[in-house]
Amino acid sequence: MTIDFSFSPELEALRSKVRAFVDEVIRPAEVELEHAEGRQRLDTLISLRKQAHKAGIWLPHMPEEWGGMGLGHVELAMVQAEAACSYYGPWVFNCQAPDEGNMHTLLHWATDDQKERYLKPLCDGRTWSCFAMTEPEVAGSDPTLIRTAGYQDGEEWVINGHKWFISNAHRASFAILIARTEDDPDLPQAANTAFLVDLPHEGWNEVRQIETMHGSTGHSEILLEDLRVHESQMLGGRGQGHLLGQYRLGPARLAHCMRWIAQAEMALDMMVARSLERYSHGSILAEKQGIQWMIADSTMELYQSKLMVLHAAYKIDRGDDFKSEVSMAKHFVANSLNRIIDRSIQVHGALGYSTDTPLAHMYQHARWARFADGADEIHQMRIAQRTIAAYKDHGSTAAATGDLPI
Repeated sequence: MTIDFSFSPELEALRSKVRAFVDEVIRPAEVELEHAEGRQRLDTLISLRKQAHKAGIWLPHMPEEWGGMGLGHVELAMVQAEAACSYYGPWVFNCQAPDEGNMHTLLHWATDDQKERYLKPLCDGRTWSCFAMTEPEVAGSDPTLIRTAGYQDGEEWVINGHKWFISNAHRASFAILIARTEDDPDLPQAANTAFLVDLPHEGWNEVRQIETMHGSTGHSEILLEDLRVHESQMLGGRGQGHLLGQYRLGPARLAHCMRWIAQAEMALDMMVARSLERYSHGSILAEKQGIQWMIADSTMELYQSKLMVLHAAYKIDRGDDFKSEVSMAKHFVANSLNRIIDRSIQVHGALGYSTDTPLAHMYQHARWARFADGADEIHQMRIAQRTIAAYKDHGSTAAATGDLPI
């Protein structure tokens, strides 16, 4: 088995190009974006997108026939990690959540007509989307419990239910909506169906944007009241909503990890820089063992995170089963992100707790990582189940630990 994470000279040039664009184009605009509002802020963001498109740094995750860069997942990890060095980077390159995952979903599941109506404008950057699955009344990590239900009325489906934390819903042009359509399926995972819903839409009522630790930024609560969609708006087949959702979440989880690595690396860089600048009790912080241990722990965790993401991406590119590797990466990287940022704040002291550095904002967002796309405990449960199953099937746990040649 050959596992090679080195890039060709062309891809190294692409990495440099993305990094330069972030440093020279996006970062200088960040201050303006933070203080701009309404139309002015949107115009600035659109201008950045146009520049990225012109520079050929656009849709790194999509095939070339859809206007993308046609990168594999290992190559995508490189671009996502560079892009996420800026808060706005993924959005500027049109590879941000939840649109990125929705693009993959539409590419795989949509009919030709649906691709033309929904995928093409999403790839062009002319629309936004959301994925409406999570509900307040049931555990979000178990889609078999979904209560939002639809029944068929002639050529239409009538849907009633309650959704929340639907990211991007406030500004989305359409939603991929998951609803229960089968009363007594052979398998609990075959009860749900996905529908494409144009927004705004009668029966789709935005109750509020939920206030979170990092403010009110587009995670909406939605009340569905006799929402009617034509049967042609079904995405995939009846009862395939769970399958569709799991297909979407695998690569999407890994894309999150790619972006989180950029944030963790930024936090570590800031930690080291601060330790070299700050003098206290007879020496700079970098010479104190307690600080060195924080740096060492963070360095090891970041190294592990990078290897896990690259290996999971490698398995996706090979067409191998990647569920275990992505699940382990998602759990580990999310937790490492929280720990590394926390240590960086500690080394910065009161400065790190203030908003004079980006660390406080990064920390607020990082806490979300441990339950987004599956809570820590769900991933741990699945990892344990797969490890036990591997031992039962093969008399060894090797298949559950990456199936590596050592």
